[in-house]
Amino acid sequence: MILVARSAKTARHSPQLLVCPRVRRRTFMAMTAALCGFAALGAVAALVFANPRDRAMHQLADLHAQVNNQKAQLSSVRASAQRDLDAMAMKLGELQAQSIRLDALGERLATAGKLDPREFDFQHAPALGGPEQDVSPATLPPNLDASLDALRNRFDNQQTQLGVLADLLMNRQLDARVKPTGMPVADGFIASYFGTRPDPFNGRRDFHPGLDIDVPFGSPVHAVADGVVTYVGVRSGYGKVVEIDHGNGYMTRYAHNSKLLAQVGERVRAGDVISDVGSTGRSTGPHVHFEVWYQGRVVNPLAYVRNTRSPTSKG
Repeated sequence: MILVARSAKTARHSPQLLVCPRVRRRTFMAMTAALCGFAALGAVAALVFANPRDRAMHQLADLHAQVNNQKAQLSSVRASAQRDLDAMAMKLGELQAQSIRLDALGERLATAGKLDPREFDFQHAPALGGPEQDVSPATLPPNLDASLDALRNRFDNQQTQLGVLADLLMNRQLDARVKPTGMPVADGFIASYFGTRPDPFNGRRDFHPGLDIDVPFGSPVHAVADGVVTYVGVRSGYGKVVEIDHGNGYMTRYAHNSKLLAQVGERVRAGDVISDVGSTGRSTGPHVHFEVWYQGRVVNPLAYVRNTRSPTSKG
């Protein structure tokens, strides 16, 4: 507010401006605010317009830091991948060594089983064929990936061959277990053979359908192969008899026993005791009359008792 003095006393002097203290404070604050605003605007202008090279250098330094960080991460991943590849290559070498041992084992089994070496050739892969299949691209180095594929195919081939070989050997083992083999008594000797002989009671020539094996009275009589007992009892001329069906067309008969230990329907294994030696029936002394039947007809047991059962076939 401006006041003009009109009194005579003041007329003699030049006019004066009188400012209210409140107005003076407001004016000062307004000027201060304006100055602060100009200062802030100047700072913003300095950041926006002043020295763009410094801002570019700062951003470039940030990019360098990011690149270095990514390079460090890539080096770590590469080192880890290399360790994995080295471990995989080492494991591949171990598997290849195992595959070679499997080949050697297969060859020994084929030789021991007297099988055709051309059918069980573990040195060369069989010729195969088939339509082309879509496969995903390899993610391993070409050499390592090719080695893994070759080893996988080799294991597949070995698995097939060893499976067939195991089946053949298992069948042979089963056949060996049910085929009469060895003497039914220990420490006995053959007193009378299979075929025509003089009858021990009347002296006339007669056919003898088995072997007479002399052995002390009461000695144990053993089954000569796996089978099922089909008869336990007395037969005319044979005395006390045990008969065992071994399957595959084989049947054995053990006669003149003093005591019968097996039971009809019992499953016996080679070497099981089935009776005790005696002299029942038409007999001149303690012995075992042993017969072998094949496909319904009696055969010479001599070829069977002279065979020796392998440890693996005894079970």
